[in-house]
Amino acid sequence: MKYTVMNKMLLLLILGTFGLQAQEVVTADSTGVVKSNDSLMVVKPLAKDSIKPFKRYKAEGVSAVVGEFVILDSDIDKAYVEMKSQGVSIEDVSRCQLMGKLMEDKLYAHQAKQDSIMVPDAEINGMIDQQMQYMISELGSEEKVAEYYRKDNIADLRKDLFEVNKNIKLANLMQQKIIEKLEVTPEETRTFFFSIPEDERPVFGAEIEIAQIVVEPEVTEKAKQDVISKLNQIRADIIDNGASFSTKAVLYSKDPGSASKGGLYTGVKRDSPWAKEFKDTAFSLLEGEISEPFETDFGYHILYVEKIRGQEVDVRHILMFPEVSQESIDKAKTKMEDIRNKIASGEMTFAEAARQFSDDKETRNNGGQLVNPVSFDTKFDLTKMDPTLSAQVYNLTEGELSKVITDRDYTGKSKLKILTVTKKYQEHPADYVKDYERIQKLALREKQIKVINDWQNDKIDETYISINQDYQDCEYAGNWLKKSN
Repeated sequence: MKYTVMNKMLLLLILGTFGLQAQEVVTADSTGVVKSNDSLMVVKPLAKDSIKPFKRYKAEGVSAVVGEFVILDSDIDKAYVEMKSQGVSIEDVSRCQLMGKLMEDKLYAHQAKQDSIMVPDAEINGMIDQQMQYMISELGSEEKVAEYYRKDNIADLRKDLFEVNKNIKLANLMQQKIIEKLEVTPEETRTFFFSIPEDERPVFGAEIEIAQIVVEPEVTEKAKQDVISKLNQIRADIIDNGASFSTKAVLYSKDPGSASKGGLYTGVKRDSPWAKEFKDTAFSLLEGEISEPFETDFGYHILYVEKIRGQEVDVRHILMFPEVSQESIDKAKTKMEDIRNKIASGEMTFAEAARQFSDDKETRNNGGQLVNPVSFDTKFDLTKMDPTLSAQVYNLTEGELSKVITDRDYTGKSKLKILTVTKKYQEHPADYVKDYERIQKLALREKQIKVINDWQNDKIDETYISINQDYQDCEYAGNWLKKSN
């Protein structure tokens, strides 16, 4: 089963995954090449936290105590249940591995509290609000979300999410504090690379650089005015006739993240990642007021301020989009074909055409060059990139133009685009000169892991740790059982 955003979020909540981990649930071959979703790293093979086969334990049992934190057998059971429910194979994930991972998370969180690292409750609640909004948009309602997570009600789920998110955040801040000043020198990078036997050096996968030109079908003034008129009618019905804003949002709003809950978004702040126009409107209204229709990059809105809480506001909104006529779509397609012909004939380069014609604000000034949202550079690993984009460029040779492609965003809005591969990098063994930056990152990664491991073992010695007899036979990566060397 393919991972979705929901899968990744569930694994984050289940396993407490964050940033760097001293003990990751990954595999290493005999060469010490470790593969994870984030990068290829070369480290000494980690001790595998396994021995005990998967079997059920009594849910009420205490598995371990780390500082002030308790780990229950049921915590591990819940992790397995959630992983299985998402189609994640548990065949190679032992209870010992999960126990080791949970103990690491608790150790970081415990030490963060000892070091007076604080996380405001408001920040955690904001994270939970975003998670809940996403889960409701995926599953349909609060009741379905609570049922999915085997909770009696949404309040119980929020309580659990609060503790999980707070501990993850504390652990994350603790790890950042440990490694924040680490750097690797050119000499350390060189030593790292040439200490790896030549036949064991990492192989970097095939990568490509991609550019695009996007043309959006024109939205006519009539279509815009039709949407504004519809929003004004809804607004008038609410103000003059006492109609429910929440009901209108359920019936008419095109926002998948809030429509099912009456357009509600809670805890909107001035520095929240919302459109500027949305925030400006939210903070310009008094409690109980409804805005005039206004436009953002996402469409047209009306907004109702439900509650003002200091520097935060709870709002409801209704989002609608103008209809794009088939005539506008046909015109855009003709324009895109003309642009493609100009590039193919050599009349202009792809980069020149992107700067002159592309409607995509993020890429046009850079000649249409796409930036990898994970690494923030221009290279995309073919095995890790978005499957839809990968399919569109997979068979293109360097410099070849794609056909005109029609894409639709979550609003159903059509966009036309052409793509080209500006550079291809074949799979190859690491080369010190050509791949220096990537090798430097691996060297830093190894140094960070070593520092994290050293820190962890020091703190294990200083921290009260009690492990149930059922888990005494596990082979942990850290000295959790405090055995003498």
